[in-house]
Amino acid sequence: MAWFRGTKMAVVWTVLRIWLGIQWFEAGIGKITGGFDATGYLQGAIVKAGGDHPAVQGWYAAFLKHAALPNAELINVLVPWGEALVGIALIVGLATLPALLAGAFMNLNFMLAGTTSTNPILYTAAMILMAAGAVTWFYGADRFVIPYIKNNLNRKQGLKKTKQHHAAAH
Repeated sequence: MAWFRGTKMAVVWTVLRIWLGIQWFEAGIGKITGGFDATGYLQGAIVKAGGDHPAVQGWYAAFLKHAALPNAELINVLVPWGEALVGIALIVGLATLPALLAGAFMNLNFMLAGTTSTNPILYTAAMILMAAGAVTWFYGADRFVIPYIKNNLNRKQGLKKTKQHHAAAH
């Protein structure tokens, strides 16, 4: 499986990552500019929990009814902006892993609410990219940002240890 995480595959994973980012960005911007209101969607998902073959599990419908629906105004902000920010992060390859996790979490919640649409495809793409690991952001901002952060953290920890050593010696 070394080929899967090899730098030769980085081009493939970059194309998939950018495609996934565009999907998220377009979905978020469409909601931001289109006056998104999740209330009807949430109410519809709750209704899907009834009948002989419910599309939504009872426990999830209860979560929607008692937690999400009363906070629909917050959902109306979090979903569109979350989608747009996940999209931007994936397009530029910055905070790629957190963006993939956030996107997959949103897809999972949409599927739990009984919406199929493109969610299984987007969720699967996110899982593949997470499995590919660091090569996913080989051609992205994380390739430069992560080492920079690690170097600064290591330098600060080294300075802290040096100060502690000097303080203990006196």
